[in-house]
Amino acid sequence: MTDNTAERPVSELDYEQCRDELTEVVRVLEQGGLDLDASLTLWERGEQLARRCQEHLDGARARIERALEASDGETAGD
Repeated sequence: MTDNTAERPVSELDYEQCRDELTEVVRVLEQGGLDLDASLTLWERGEQLARRCQEHLDGARARIERALEASDGETAGD
């Protein structure tokens, strides 16, 4: 994978790093040619990356919702 992100714990990766590595995992798995153990290990990493991407997106959604609620509260008070 790129810039050694595959060696880092998924929890340390930002959204873009997770997304990019997940894209690479999918590409390698679709290409084929790996033995079963290597494929399973890569698939497991992909599952971890997908979960972490979703966590990042959920966090971003929550931040946006809080900002919108705060904005609505300010305009309602005007």
